[in-house]
Amino acid sequence: MRVVVTGGAGFIGSWLVDKLIQEGNEVIVVDNLSSGKLDNLKAHLNSPRLKLIKADLKKIRDWGFMKEARVVFHLAANPEVRVSTINPRIHFEENVLATFNVLEATRLHDVPFFVFTSSSTVYGDAKTIPTPEDYHPLEPISVYGASKLACENFIVTYSKLYGIKGLILRLANIVGGRSTHGVIWDFIHKLKRDPHRLEILGDGTQRKSYLHVSDCVEAMLFLLRKVENTIKDYEIFNVGNEDWVRVVEIADIVVKVMGLKDVEYFFKPATPDGRGWKGDVKLMLLDISKAKSLGWRPRLTSREAVERAAREILEYISKAEKP
Repeated sequence: MRVVVTGGAGFIGSWLVDKLIQEGNEVIVVDNLSSGKLDNLKAHLNSPRLKLIKADLKKIRDWGFMKEARVVFHLAANPEVRVSTINPRIHFEENVLATFNVLEATRLHDVPFFVFTSSSTVYGDAKTIPTPEDYHPLEPISVYGASKLACENFIVTYSKLYGIKGLILRLANIVGGRSTHGVIWDFIHKLKRDPHRLEILGDGTQRKSYLHVSDCVEAMLFLLRKVENTIKDYEIFNVGNEDWVRVVEIADIVVKVMGLKDVEYFFKPATPDGRGWKGDVKLMLLDISKAKSLGWRPRLTSREAVERAAREILEYISKAEKP
């Protein structure tokens, strides 16, 4: 089938493109390459199954590439939660405005399915952990979380008003090779600069769920296939792991993977309760029983996902550093 992947040159998007092309689909990637990289798609750049459109979703005027597409996977977004505390407009424009434009194009070209990568941040500081999809009230504590929730509401409305089948996936922390942000990336770069000292944002007790990107992509495609014949308007699924790890444990894993010893940790809490920055959710564990009831479950635990991701990111960085 023909599919459109926005943000397809990015971290999760490129892993999704790999899988879609492997399964024989025709894939149209739309990416402005602001954070995505052509190198992430190098295996397919000469493939007749891949078409790359370099464009800004906020400014596209001709959406003709949407014609005859079966599904839009909308992954394009600014993923840096901390950015929104400094410049909230970025997340409004790159997340909310861009999503509205893609939804409008989906409607105008009669694309039947719209898959959206939302975020666990829509729950804010949830009082129920693990947190199920029907948890309320949804009170994000970051502009990033608010932008994702706004996008969800647009998708719900477009589903009910225009008949677009919406699949909303609330992701835990996704980690793996090709990632260029997040705690693992941050730790590796800090330790490369100084292998004896590691600054940790927060007090290290923040505890969250981590999912390897391969498990994430598998969940996306699995859940779409499971609901595509039964979905009435929209469905929401948590996509995460069954366990969680503390930030200080992630530091231990990264130090071990890098083969370092005698690393001194320095903690830098930004709030009285030990968060890494204002808007940082300190505790996050999603209830994934809804997805599991359909037959999906992660292959790797949070700790296994973090360790594999650390090895993949180190390899990714070492290749980029070679002349």
